[in-house]
Amino acid sequence: MQTDIAEPLKHTPQGAVAEQLLRACVHCGFCNAVCPTYRLLGDELDGPRGRIYLIKQTLETGAADAAGLTHLDRCLTCRSCETACPSGVEYGRLLDIGRELMAKPGIRPRRQRWLRRGLVAALAYPRRAAWLIGAARRLKRWLPGFLRAKLPDRQVAETWPAPRHQRRVLIPQGCLQPALAPRIDAATARVLDNLGISAVSLPTGCCGALPYHLDCQAEGLTMMRATVEHCSRELQAGAEAVVSTASGCGVTLKDYGRLLADDPDYAAKAAAVAAKTRDIAELLSGEDLSRLAIRTCRVAVHSPCTLQHGQGLPGIVESLLKGLGFELATVADADLCCGSAGSYSLLQPAIAERLRDAKLTALQAGAADVIVTANIGCWLHLRERAALPVRHWIELLDPGAPG
Repeated sequence: MQTDIAEPLKHTPQGAVAEQLLRACVHCGFCNAVCPTYRLLGDELDGPRGRIYLIKQTLETGAADAAGLTHLDRCLTCRSCETACPSGVEYGRLLDIGRELMAKPGIRPRRQRWLRRGLVAALAYPRRAAWLIGAARRLKRWLPGFLRAKLPDRQVAETWPAPRHQRRVLIPQGCLQPALAPRIDAATARVLDNLGISAVSLPTGCCGALPYHLDCQAEGLTMMRATVEHCSRELQAGAEAVVSTASGCGVTLKDYGRLLADDPDYAAKAAAVAAKTRDIAELLSGEDLSRLAIRTCRVAVHSPCTLQHGQGLPGIVESLLKGLGFELATVADADLCCGSAGSYSLLQPAIAERLRDAKLTALQAGAADVIVTANIGCWLHLRERAALPVRHWIELLDPGAPG
């Protein structure tokens, strides 16, 4: 794609990267065929190709408007377009640049700015998030219906096995999962313990993804640096990997090397943490799982976009479960987003609900006993309306987990 970036931006790091990314695009349109919002809305500007043109226009003219920003906001950042792109365009990186340029005061309405700032303040800080979630549960009967539906019942925080193995991995706690679904990491720790691996809970806080994608890039980068510090110390002390049980966090952790590449104090450490990060499915794919005592059932797998497109691990959970004897239900359009997309379901509820309804129809069509996923956001979103139980897939490998 031919481009001529405006002079003030041309010599910035953003401008140089954007020019390279734009030139890779041949505007073939293969991306639109797999884009959930384009398929749903049918508007060229609500597909990757149209959004790329909007970003290009902003880079060339230095001008942006609220209408263009609206189309960028409707993007789920599912990155299915990257999987489909024959030219290897890194659309996610280009979108980050476009959003940072366009989401300025005077372009984004004040109400939207305060809503995004409020979500970061409420959800990205674990203690604050846990207090607010606890208060919401106590007041649940008085909450509006849409908020009650989003609030899962309280889970008992189960005891982790004490570290006792030579092999040791780290599980960053993140921001919301400890308060909303502590069973996921506890089940992971028990499964790993049965395999001769000790899991160390690392109270890192938010990985930085939430603020970074809500117009608070500087705050997100600060959180990333803090996570790098925590992980680096433990890796240097002998831990073999940073293990993510939330694919949305995992895709960000794996991107730390790029996101902090221009920080002389953190570039090398961030790259080292990224290189050591594994999704829990990746880690288990290299282990002998025959010693696990598992009760199999018929499963419908929802593979999050952050796992199959962001991390490039399509089919990894399905392969693991099938190898362990689980019967997999056929799921139509398994590559499409469920509509969760981090905070997207809160900011774009109408689109998110339509995508979720379509996803649940596909997941529940195969007479499965349970729906499983690999990301806390997808779990929260799907369980609101699902007729079947929705769980993290790792819980199926833990005989001690509640039914």
